[in-house]
Amino acid sequence: MKNTILAAGAILFTLGLSAQNIARGYVFEDSNQNGKKDRKENGIPEVAVTNGQEVVLTNASGKYELPVGDDNIISIIKPSGYNIGKNEDNLPQFFYIHKPKGSPEAKFQGVAPTGKLPKSVDFALIPSEENEEFTALIFGDPQPYTKEEVEFFARGIVSEVEDVENVPFGLSMGDLVGNDLELFNPYIQAVKRVGIPWYNLQGNHDLNFDAEEDQLSDETYEAHFGPANYAFNYGKVHFIVLDNVLYPDPRDAKGYWGGFREDQLQFVANDLKYVPKDHLIVLAFHIPISEPDGDNFRDEDRDRLFELLQDYPNTLSLSAHTHIQKQDFFGKEEGWLQEEPHHHYNIGTTSGDWYSGKLDEAGIPVSTMRDGTPKGYAFINFHGNEYSIDYKVAGKPEDYQMEIFAPNVVAKGRRTKAGIFANFFMGTEGDEVMYRIDDGEWKEMMYVEEPDPSYVELVYEWDTTDKLMPGRRSSNPVKSDHLWRGNIPTYLETGEHTIEIKATDMFGKTHSAISSYRLEEAK
Repeated sequence: MKNTILAAGAILFTLGLSAQNIARGYVFEDSNQNGKKDRKENGIPEVAVTNGQEVVLTNASGKYELPVGDDNIISIIKPSGYNIGKNEDNLPQFFYIHKPKGSPEAKFQGVAPTGKLPKSVDFALIPSEENEEFTALIFGDPQPYTKEEVEFFARGIVSEVEDVENVPFGLSMGDLVGNDLELFNPYIQAVKRVGIPWYNLQGNHDLNFDAEEDQLSDETYEAHFGPANYAFNYGKVHFIVLDNVLYPDPRDAKGYWGGFREDQLQFVANDLKYVPKDHLIVLAFHIPISEPDGDNFRDEDRDRLFELLQDYPNTLSLSAHTHIQKQDFFGKEEGWLQEEPHHHYNIGTTSGDWYSGKLDEAGIPVSTMRDGTPKGYAFINFHGNEYSIDYKVAGKPEDYQMEIFAPNVVAKGRRTKAGIFANFFMGTEGDEVMYRIDDGEWKEMMYVEEPDPSYVELVYEWDTTDKLMPGRRSSNPVKSDHLWRGNIPTYLETGEHTIEIKATDMFGKTHSAISSYRLEEAK
């Protein structure tokens, strides 16, 4: 413990402390689940606790000590085999906010003054059996700008997974709201209905835009959700959740930039010291680390992160933000320091294309994304330190994993430049996508990088109709990263012909879809 105190003293300057202030407390087994450490309840040793930068382990009695300043959040890094209590809104309560004077005055209210540091800041844990095979539910960008859009989110997404079973927790990948932070509470009430503990992270539309420095851009977020940077364990998986939105942009003090502050990278480094090398490391942040040329993400921060991960062979990183869906793989040419590439999954969003497009039969915008991916959410299935991913399209059966585009009718015996297109939502270049016509020979489809014609057709209906349609025109198409093309056989009998497509994803799962086209004699 003396070593802990000495180490704490050495980082006072880093934390910006005007005077040494030490937070002390216990991590304990909450036998009666009242959230308070009673005399007969034992402390739990070797549990990681952090002030947002430094990470220490509790001693044999379950006690920890950490330095704090006037703006720190002390949080526990939940160990496997334990549950953390949650509040009435299903938000995990793994933190204590220490802001004696509260947040600075801003347009949206932050943390109220917390006053003097308590004598003991304790964290309750409840023993729980955790299966190393489990599934997490992931939402990308709910991003409602109005209460009406909160309702779209609640009815179009949350209602599908309400009271979901065999899923221990969920996570929203930032842009919880769309700039109006008064919508945090309606968002919380909507997600509460899922009925499971729910973690959150901060996106670029969840910021205090009147903040003059990045450290103060998350004050309202903290008041509702706790720390913007934290970690927890479940089974053989270690989750690290980070705010990777730098605001104001350090290049010109305008807008935002993807990246990390030094204290955040120090948190990751200190956290990983206590994570076994054979565990799966899952990093979750809002802005993709794969944006090109540093325009949207600071390259050196990605390189620093990769350095910290170089001794962990099992990794996955997650993002949202783009309102498309894609898979990226980082090898040595991209700065990854291991032989096997790193997988980065940029998740399709629950708001889709920002609640645009036609209204469905329930009056909810269809909101297909610009790359042709329908709005939806992801289930990540963990098997020890391995994983697989299922993308669920909202309002569709589980096996709806691709959209087929083909002409309705084609002239018999005439060559055509039209094609059969398969948008395989979870696909990536290198996946095997095959097609056949009328139970004929299976042929390989060609991977192409161009807009999905199904989405092009959907968008330009708005520009060609002579009647004003309800809803809002969708965004212009962009090239899809998961599109394949096949030729249309025209030298067949006149009449209807069946198109069958099968696609095998990166996890070895095979998916299929069926469509058709008609051949008619040319006139």
